Amino acid sequence: MPTQLADINTTDIADAIRLGCRCMSLAFNSQDGDMPYGGAKVRPVAELSGSFESHIPGRHLNALLNAEDALGLALDENAIDKHARAAFFSYSQAPLPLHRVGQHRDGAGIPSELSDHDLREGFHALYALAKYRDSDRARQLAAQSIETINTYWLPDEAWQTERIGRELGVAFQQGYGTFIQRPARAIGPLVKHYRATGYGPALQLALALADKALRECFRPDGAFANDLFGTHAHSTTSVMSSLAQLADLLQDTPLMARVKSFYDNGLWALRDQIGWSIEVSDPATNCLRGESNNSGDILETALILGRWGHAEYYADAERILRGHLLPSQLRDVSFIIEPDNRENIDGRSDVADRLRGAFGFPAPYGHEPVGIWQSDKPRIGFNLDIVGGTVASLCEAYREIARSDESGIWVNLLFDHQTDAIEIQSPYTHPHWAVRLKKPAALHLRLPPWAGTVDIDEAAGAPIFANGYLHFAAPPVNRWLHIGCELPVREETLTWRNQSVRARFRGDAITAMQNFDQDLTFFDPL
Repeated sequence: MPTQLADINTTDIADAIRLGCRCMSLAFNSQDGDMPYGGAKVRPVAELSGSFESHIPGRHLNALLNAEDALGLALDENAIDKHARAAFFSYSQAPLPLHRVGQHRDGAGIPSELSDHDLREGFHALYALAKYRDSDRARQLAAQSIETINTYWLPDEAWQTERIGRELGVAFQQGYGTFIQRPARAIGPLVKHYRATGYGPALQLALALADKALRECFRPDGAFANDLFGTHAHSTTSVMSSLAQLADLLQDTPLMARVKSFYDNGLWALRDQIGWSIEVSDPATNCLRGESNNSGDILETALILGRWGHAEYYADAERILRGHLLPSQLRDVSFIIEPDNRENIDGRSDVADRLRGAFGFPAPYGHEPVGIWQSDKPRIGFNLDIVGGTVASLCEAYREIARSDESGIWVNLLFDHQTDAIEIQSPYTHPHWAVRLKKPAALHLRLPPWAGTVDIDEAAGAPIFANGYLHFAAPPVNRWLHIGCELPVREETLTWRNQSVRARFRGDAITAMQNFDQDLTFFDPL
């Protein structure tokens, strides 16, 4: 019989963020100068592997420092210093995020190879250190890196690889094939860097990258094709969320419409109805091995579209959180068997504890997808870059639960939440949905699309219902407003390509799901 993982279906975004931050703070190889690990698997062998100085620090610094800002979370500053040291190490030979070739010990080796896939992660590290640690070194490196990219990369001619090798001593790794899988991924962190620092060339480079992505891939019809985008789904979802960030920064309505068109159309080639997303979109893929930070990118894009007045995208975001992302976090690690470690290898030490709080490659129903994935045995992994990507997205969701602006307080997601202005009790964890204002303000409550008859306290006054929200002009302060909103139970079939999975919902949360007799599942069997 399948093994049901205990207490995995959390309803607390903040708790998921804290656990993910703990995992990222334990991700260092003490036998390689505390460089961060990248790979992490638990079957068939439990092991952390691979040092990724050009990739992991950016993912983790973006997530950790965002968590500090969003939650007021107290971080392990030693972990921040290690990630920063690794990030700066990757830029030590040239103003580009380079990695070492081969296996290394004691921090030895020289970063000498560029994968332009990693430009995104390099800028994430530099932006985060500039914004949250006021690092002049990070600002200067970002400026030098942008100048270098503008010198050696031409939008219609690609990289001048021979010149890079001759003048910078950098070997160019030909790993990913399409533009979307390579420089386009950097649009998002360049936008963040511009927001944080006002550095104009960062925005100029983001615009140049976006122009090429729109001309060649993200077309008005919103279609997806593997030959244009590539089969690495996370690259596509990360560029989609990057374009949404750029449109949001510039208040560019046509660009946001292009993002929305892709979200509504081509994205369905990569996702299902709960935001699960395939890792590799090759046509031959027959294994539902997903990737959590794809779902995180989808979530972030939905939040931006929701903020732009499309309430139905907040509904999609809530379903992604409750139906997939939060349940898929690795919390119960009792099934992980610690490997024999007579040689005292760091990557085989305390693997289960170090991975608690990780995100990885889930199926919709559990950690172990049905089917074969690149070997004769299923593999369960929780690569550590995915932890950073997913936690950073959860931080954006946490910020969006209740948001204040000049028009009042907007409650967009139905989670328990408390700020200095409002307290929210979720209908998922309490008998009723309830809201208490701590300061005078207009109140705007998003009503889920599945809500039937809604009972509202008369003391709050009659609300106006418009665009998916209940709008209260002047609700009472320091008094609970109860909204009677019963969570309906229903069954639905989730689909992707020719795959189908039955699920039972309570509101937007899943209570049971078809699991094909797999173990390590997230829900009761259906």
